[in-house]
Amino acid sequence: MLGLYESAQLRLKGEKILDDALAFTEAKLKSLVNTLEGNLAEQVKQSLKRPFHHGMPMVEARLYFSNYQEECSTHDSLVKLAEMHFNYLQLQQKEELRIVSKWWKDMRFQETNPYIRDRVPEIYLWILGLYFEPRYSSARIIATKITLFLVVLDDTYDAYATIDEIRLLTDAINRWDISAMSQIPEYIRPFYKILLNEYAELEEQQAKGRVKSVIASKEAFQDIARGYLEEAEWTSSGYVASFPEYMKNGLITSAYNIISKSALVGMGEIVSQDDVAWYESHPKILQASELISRLQDDVMTYQCYVNFNKFERKRGQSATGVDAYMKTYGMSEKEAIEELKKMIKDAWKDINEGCLKPREVSMHVLAPILNLARMIDVVYRYDDGFTFPGKTLKEYITLLFVDSFPI
Repeated sequence: MLGLYESAQLRLKGEKILDDALAFTEAKLKSLVNTLEGNLAEQVKQSLKRPFHHGMPMVEARLYFSNYQEECSTHDSLVKLAEMHFNYLQLQQKEELRIVSKWWKDMRFQETNPYIRDRVPEIYLWILGLYFEPRYSSARIIATKITLFLVVLDDTYDAYATIDEIRLLTDAINRWDISAMSQIPEYIRPFYKILLNEYAELEEQQAKGRVKSVIASKEAFQDIARGYLEEAEWTSSGYVASFPEYMKNGLITSAYNIISKSALVGMGEIVSQDDVAWYESHPKILQASELISRLQDDVMTYQCYVNFNKFERKRGQSATGVDAYMKTYGMSEKEAIEELKKMIKDAWKDINEGCLKPREVSMHVLAPILNLARMIDVVYRYDDGFTFPGKTLKEYITLLFVDSFPI
């Protein structure tokens, strides 16, 4: 039954039998879980908490060691090899985290912009969720730095800058020229200079013919700045957008576009110019993963308004997709949230379809798209794990970077 429940997570649209199988097995497992004992009880609890298909690959592998000890006991040599491999990866990833943490400290963001959230381990963990393989070490470092730039930008727009300052900064980012620095507030000038310098270095580092991925990332950064400005304008005027209007901008401000494109930078020969062009064509699997990123965040953020004293609203957060859906379709809060959850479930089916053969691009290119959707589930399924990282992300950081296997 547990196997059927996990398998049904890979269903496609129109597969009614698997829809029914998922509903049946989930209900049965929930009714039985408290009567189970030992490893089987832990296996069911973990699967109900987060199905394997929706989890972070490194963490799911780590949990497998604990929850399936009995099943693995007959393959002792293989288990030891796997444990050694995990410890090797952990050493490499801890070094990458050290490099990024030192870079963040050297850039002095917390000094020049003390209002921003310090989320270096959390952001690195997020990027690690996209690809854990050793060969992507450089790509992880690059993508983590770019995503940390987003944290600075997001917190500046949401929690500190005035609407006039936001307009000036957005214009400067669109100009992407050091001469524009004189037009922006003094407190954000160090960030702007570092942003331009880092991207310039990335362009120089990329081999001929691979600069397109850097350009795509830069253009995505400009897009999200314009999207943040749009949200700030809505918040400043008290305007609640219609749901279609909100989603058009919200898919940009979810940060999915820039994170997914930045993930390609540093992947080397695995990503061709045709792969970048495929990304730019905005295929269905990419749209589905974007939708999950936007709506999963919105549903949990909206629910956290009540649980956390409207923390996000105090930070200047604009209306969410839940607000827009309620306004546009005249639904209650509960009805709107249920509808958005259905959209998220359907988007997962589109992701499953996109990973099936035949594929337009290799699974190496598709993996970050799938894994980014998984990380959204990890961070936002039960709480706003990024704004309040004390639960899920803290557990994951401990599991991956602190605890190791005794050899």
